[in-house]
Amino acid sequence: MKIKFCGADRTVTGSQHLLELNGKKILLDCGLYQGKREEAYDINRSFLFDPKELHCVVLSHAHIDHSGNLPSLYAKGFDGDIYSTTATRDLCSIMLLDSAHIQEKDTQYVNKRRAKKNLPPFKPLYKIEDARRVLSNFKTVSYRKSFCIDGLNECVSVEYYDAGHILGSAMMVLTIDEKGRKFKFAFSGDIGRPGLPILRDPEFIGNVDFIISESTYGGRNHDKSNMMDDQLAAVLKEAISRGGKIIIPAFSVGRTQEVIYSLSKLFDKEVIPRIPVFIDSPLSTKATDIFKLHPECYDKEFSDMILNGKEVFELPNLRYIQDVEDSKALNFFNECCIIISASGMAESGRVLHHLKNNIEDPNSTVLIVGFMAEHTLGEDWWKRVM
Repeated sequence: MKIKFCGADRTVTGSQHLLELNGKKILLDCGLYQGKREEAYDINRSFLFDPKELHCVVLSHAHIDHSGNLPSLYAKGFDGDIYSTTATRDLCSIMLLDSAHIQEKDTQYVNKRRAKKNLPPFKPLYKIEDARRVLSNFKTVSYRKSFCIDGLNECVSVEYYDAGHILGSAMMVLTIDEKGRKFKFAFSGDIGRPGLPILRDPEFIGNVDFIISESTYGGRNHDKSNMMDDQLAAVLKEAISRGGKIIIPAFSVGRTQEVIYSLSKLFDKEVIPRIPVFIDSPLSTKATDIFKLHPECYDKEFSDMILNGKEVFELPNLRYIQDVEDSKALNFFNECCIIISASGMAESGRVLHHLKNNIEDPNSTVLIVGFMAEHTLGEDWWKRVM
């Protein structure tokens, strides 16, 4: 077996790992690299392998830095199967289309500026039609049920384990028989922290011979997860006392739902007043709807709440914003409120609009609740204020 690291090697984003065994090539994840704009564009439009030679893709989860370059893969000639959990497929059905929409819009904006300088236009990495085409090639599988990759004569079987990272996220263990030599090879994808809300904790994958593991927070000790609500409450109390808007850049999948859940608990316990909360991201709204469809991913606490009729994602003071004009109208909303908007790294989307209109207000608060990759706008801003 040969391994070629084509992304997320000494960096965080753009996960792509190529396995070559028994004459076949298998790609683990196909993510977008996120960083400096021109550098990211150059990296994402070129693969370190020929997409036409790939047999299949085995996907860990739906975050864009793990799945977001699948449409490019197909546009360049790959037409094999993509294996994932059902929840991952459902999330990709909205996230890849959203990514394609962003690619097209960003390219239109850049090309207007390039035209003024008589520079040749850029092409989007991929279009919405490319993203739609990808979705028909997904094959969904369940956790803890071993399956064989089609066309490999059962020399490779795969078993998914719950990674506890986002809805549908999975670690994978490949059992490989290569010329009579059997061994187990594991790929972690992104691993969640034990004790986080909503989702089950990461599962133990057992003994393996080789493993590729993420190490994003390998050199950092996190506070215990049961401290998060208290920490969030302390920041919100101070922010509310100033009376300004609280802007939260948040990933549409995972972090947005966790923040809503934490807010619901703080409101119910009357730790903070029930100020208006706006989820200003059509993608976040769609992702939250998908969360409701996959109770098989919930932990026991969250499952029990749902069974008892608790509408965690439908708070009386919570409003989901879809229309662009309603989003713009938040500029003139003069009460203290919380605006949760994508993208999580402040690279694109409506959160840029809210940051632009509130960043100079001394009464406003920008609350960072997730990882910011190097050279993203969110990370650059974070460095300046720190």
